[in-house]
Amino acid sequence: MRSWLDVLHEATAAGRRFARVRVVSLPLTDYSRFGVYCAQFTNGAGEDIRYLPRDQAEAADLPRHDYWLFDSSKLVRMHFDEADCFLGGQVVEDPAEIVRHNLWRDAAWHHAVRRDDFATQQHLGRV
Repeated sequence: MRSWLDVLHEATAAGRRFARVRVVSLPLTDYSRFGVYCAQFTNGAGEDIRYLPRDQAEAADLPRHDYWLFDSSKLVRMHFDEADCFLGGQVVEDPAEIVRHNLWRDAAWHHAVRRDDFATQQHLGRV
């Protein structure tokens, strides 16, 4: 059985792109710190995970919620509790919402910080 890291590595080596921006609250919760820790491995396998503090996302008029876009055409809005624990995802099929989220994704990417730089900024040490 192949691991997710193997799948990422093979897919990115074949030219597929895996990228996301995590919008996080500061100070980081234990859940978010764990996510930053895990991102070093997925980034090493070819994914590009970046981080954007929630207050900066709001200043850039980005939504407060987290979401995933697949091939820029499939939208899943993520739901978290107040402690940033994942509650589940909601598939959104409205084309106008998908376009709006693509625009937000591009703006978030512009403001987001690479994982390693974010870890350094948050004084997470070598995680």
